[in-house]
Amino acid sequence: MSRHEATFDIRDKTDAQAVQTLMEQAYNAFREELQLHNRSDSAPNEVLREFREIRDATKRTVPGTLTIVYEQRDESFDD
Repeated sequence: MSRHEATFDIRDKTDAQAVQTLMEQAYNAFREELQLHNRSDSAPNEVLREFREIRDATKRTVPGTLTIVYEQRDESFDD
């Protein structure tokens, strides 16, 4: 399994706005993909809810840290 990590330190309003934009774009992209593929199971809805919570939290322009972790498994999708 491969692991990739990116950490964004939010030190000023410019950083906060950049992170807010990043999370807004991520949320919108995920939501649109779910709608496009008409996924109705609860797992994607839960992930979308979590993205929405993070997106909403980043709307406050306060110092903080955002860490994104992507773990890549050594398996393929079952299509």
